[in-house]
Amino acid sequence: MSEKVQYGGMAVIEGVMMRGAKKIAVAVRKTDGSIELEEEAVSDLPMRYPFLKWPFLRGTYVLIDSMVVGIRILNKSANMSLDDEEEELTSGEMLVTGLLAFVLAILLFVVLPTAIVHYGSRFLGGVLIQNIVEGIIRIIFFLAYVWVIGRMQEIDRVFMFHGAEHKSIFTYEAGEELTVENARKHSTLHPRCGTSFILIVLVISILVFALLGEGNLFYRVWSRIAVLPVVAGLGYEFLKFSGKYYQNRWARILIAPGLFLQKLTTREPDDSQLEVALTALKAVIPGDRNEGPGEKNLSLAGAN
Repeated sequence: MSEKVQYGGMAVIEGVMMRGAKKIAVAVRKTDGSIELEEEAVSDLPMRYPFLKWPFLRGTYVLIDSMVVGIRILNKSANMSLDDEEEELTSGEMLVTGLLAFVLAILLFVVLPTAIVHYGSRFLGGVLIQNIVEGIIRIIFFLAYVWVIGRMQEIDRVFMFHGAEHKSIFTYEAGEELTVENARKHSTLHPRCGTSFILIVLVISILVFALLGEGNLFYRVWSRIAVLPVVAGLGYEFLKFSGKYYQNRWARILIAPGLFLQKLTTREPDDSQLEVALTALKAVIPGDRNEGPGEKNLSLAGAN
């Protein structure tokens, strides 16, 4: 029996990207009010190398693939939203932007929390306590980062498109016709969201990093970077498991913190934003309806 595809996506500049098992679609609202839609094929690496779909390994692949595709699609959407007379970003500028974002994330969420705990370790006791404190600092930094960027008008609109993406996916999963009227009533909080994934990774990292022991600052930083694939794999499996049993009360309790965090990264969209999200979702569905038994998309409902 064919398993129902789990569609994923992300909010982009003035639009939404949706990803199916075979196709990626990006819909962007232009300044003249029209919707521009671009489509491309999804990478077939998991089909050529089935081990990339194995439990625990697939989380690492999804994390890396989501980062690479996400940065590229964000830059593509920025160019799509420009007026014809405005200058588009070059490939070099896109690459530099992506590298700077990656370096900033490593510095802010790995190096800085690790350094704070390393130099304050004599006041904190054993390795487990140190990692709990480090994890709390990392979560605080993440919450502060999301809150700060959410005050920016441009990012606030991205968060509205994030909400539109979730509402659209909920509409599909409810078996309803993909219309603005149907999407409007659904929640902006989705159990398979990338925001929830990040929180899960931050919590799991506390336990995994505790197994690495103590050492100098260089060892602490690089050991944490080295085991990120393990943490991502565990986090992805937890997200898939809890999302599958979302209707059960115990699963709702487990994912409640992630849903609460999404209140920072989603906003209620307007009808024009819902229309954009639905346009992207409709574009990826037709090709997936004829997929073979057991095939499904390895993706998150939102990467923001």
